[in-house]
Amino acid sequence: MTILLLGILLVVLMTGVPIFAGLGVTALGFIAVASGTFGGLADQMFGKLSSYLLIAIPLFALMAEIMVRTRIVDDLFAFLNALVGHLPGGLAIATVLCCTVFAAISGSSATTALTVAAIAAPQMKRAGYPTALTMGTIAGGGTLGILIPPSGPMVLYSLVTDASIGALFVAGVVPGVVLAAAFAFYCYLRAVFSDDVPVYTSRAGAGEIWRLARRAIWALTLPPVIFGGIYLGVFTVTEAAAVSAVQALLIGKLVYRRLGWRDLFEAAQRAVRLSAILFMIIAAAVMFGTVLTLLRVPAELSAWIAAAGLGKYGFLVAVCLLLLFLGMFLESVALILIVTPIVLPALSALGIDLVWFGVQFVILLEVALLTPPVGMNLFVLRAVTRERFGQIVIGSMPFVAMLLLGWAAIVAVPALALWLPQTMAASAR
Repeated sequence: MTILLLGILLVVLMTGVPIFAGLGVTALGFIAVASGTFGGLADQMFGKLSSYLLIAIPLFALMAEIMVRTRIVDDLFAFLNALVGHLPGGLAIATVLCCTVFAAISGSSATTALTVAAIAAPQMKRAGYPTALTMGTIAGGGTLGILIPPSGPMVLYSLVTDASIGALFVAGVVPGVVLAAAFAFYCYLRAVFSDDVPVYTSRAGAGEIWRLARRAIWALTLPPVIFGGIYLGVFTVTEAAAVSAVQALLIGKLVYRRLGWRDLFEAAQRAVRLSAILFMIIAAAVMFGTVLTLLRVPAELSAWIAAAGLGKYGFLVAVCLLLLFLGMFLESVALILIVTPIVLPALSALGIDLVWFGVQFVILLEVALLTPPVGMNLFVLRAVTRERFGQIVIGSMPFVAMLLLGWAAIVAVPALALWLPQTMAASAR
């Protein structure tokens, strides 16, 4: 029955209907057949949507929209390129670093890839970088947007599992930095050992670096405020979202003076639209969760795992393979809201830490962003750069391999994800 349910849902979603409609229609059909009544369904949806934690989503979205409209990434990229541009593959390394910093501002992989592509892709092309490397660097670096806090998918995962969102945000920092370092090192090695990558550009002087640093410093203040406030227990994630939105507004209005009232209205409008779409998906996912309960899918999965004797690590490998397959067809939000309720009871039965698993889950979602036919970052780059889709896919494959190695490292060394949250002053929601 579980395979039938997932099969029907996959077919419905592949017709091109919106995710919330596909989830809702499939769920309502199964509920009508299984129980014949929809009693209590509205109360369940309202209860999930009234969560205080969800306030963070439109606030983080507003912050990201303001930062995009003030074009702060232009100054950020210029500063980072001045720092590392003289190294072998320096422009590609600067692109990875820019994606890393902007990931700590936007909370979205698509937004990170879209914004950085508009700045970095033309410069890398003019400098003579191969198209595949250019596209892969931006697509791979863009995936860090959902691992380094703030992260929209982590908020959803916390909502479904009731894991501490503060701990999840902090847990994503070390893996995010390690993956960013791996991406940058790959670009360096590619330049050193390949003839098709420019090796050196001129070194920027100290005066030039200082001038650019003064312009980029405002972008660099946002991540410490968000992460530092959560880590030290100064405020919760929801409060951090409010603080960061106000900070972005002040930077855009008072420092850059690029944010007019019309820009602010459009930024707020887009943030509300994105949040409303996401909330509709959550409501539909509640209905889908009801179907899973009626069909006893979680209980049967837990019983199957116990009978099969997979153990903790065998189960993690099985989930990895499942997400790699589904990630080729489903978007990140759908994966979280469909897969997490199914595996949650098994996580409890096997004693798997929800924060540790959450970081693994997000890394596998990053892989899904780069795997065709429905890799979101691939299509974002195709839309922005008009490059051939095959070149984008080829360039992204080394980054897929590094992400999978990162997942394996987290599984083998849980402290990579769990050490920093264990030192937190507080892990309040």
